[in-house]
Amino acid sequence: MNNDGFLDSLMGILNSVSANLKAVLTRLDGLWQFLSSLDPWFSLILFLACSMLMVYRLNVLERKGLEGTVLGTLVMPYASGFPNLVFAFSLGRQGGSGAVIVENCIVNNVTNLTLLIGLPALIWGLNIATNRSVRNVRPSASKLQQLNTLSLMLTLVALFFFTGALWALGRDGRLDFGDGLVLVGLFLFWQVLHVFDVLKYNIHQRRSLPWTVFVDVLLVVVLGAGVLSGIDRLVVWVMALGPGFILYDQLGILSGCLMVLPNAVLAMYYAWARRADIVYSSQVGDGHICIPMCIGLFALFSVIQVPDRMVLGILVILGAGLLHLFFVAIIGRLPRFMGALLTIAYGVFLYTGFMG
Repeated sequence: MNNDGFLDSLMGILNSVSANLKAVLTRLDGLWQFLSSLDPWFSLILFLACSMLMVYRLNVLERKGLEGTVLGTLVMPYASGFPNLVFAFSLGRQGGSGAVIVENCIVNNVTNLTLLIGLPALIWGLNIATNRSVRNVRPSASKLQQLNTLSLMLTLVALFFFTGALWALGRDGRLDFGDGLVLVGLFLFWQVLHVFDVLKYNIHQRRSLPWTVFVDVLLVVVLGAGVLSGIDRLVVWVMALGPGFILYDQLGILSGCLMVLPNAVLAMYYAWARRADIVYSSQVGDGHICIPMCIGLFALFSVIQVPDRMVLGILVILGAGLLHLFFVAIIGRLPRFMGALLTIAYGVFLYTGFMG
């Protein structure tokens, strides 16, 4: 009898909790429907809020032991490059055109290396070695700055290897399953290399990563999904306008601009915060998500017929990469006039790419 009474009480509690949970979920669903009726403003606010919170949590991660250049290469690309990965996975699974994913990734990398580095440099300037000329700088800070510069140079050199591997594998005009394995394997090896770099750095500094780092990384990924949701909802709203509206007729350009906004938020914030190393590493690291990861991921599902313009896009990427490597390694900063030239170059690229 006592056991029966206990079970009855337990079942009553569970039923009460279940009823309350259903009521809460119903209210949340009603609130979500109400907020959705406020589009496009709700979707825009969702995107901006998630982007700002993502920047805040990335700052927290750096303070917990993820050094700036590694943070920009290892964590930020997954937050800002999440839409690219989803696009490649979905398109590959549904048997879409491989040429589309190649062109999308090349355009993404050109945007990162020109507009999203050039515009912050034009506004604030990007000084990698801010303390080179200061005599009373602490030796430890100077050494850390030199290590950050070397890590950034390595990230730029990796850009040449990844893009060169894409060119070498695509010389026969196609990228098949084996080529996809090579490209994805290169990216995964690069990420593992940075994981060990973080561990080595923290051993050298005699500190360990707290377990809360994993919670923060998960939160960054969730916020990245929120950014993607805001973008998707804005695109759906534009499509509902129908033909004849300028936003609908230029949906390709609009969606491309929206995809690049998370990267733009990161670049602008860290340029304002005078963290040029993170501006560089986040944009170049996002490029690594596209080449080789996104293209390799698509090739695992379907053979890619390499588009004719791939070689031209690769040359533009390599040229921009060499320019950045020169200014980072030799001068230690990207001057404002170069930022202006890169911004103008992107405008020319955009005009000829969509209007030519």
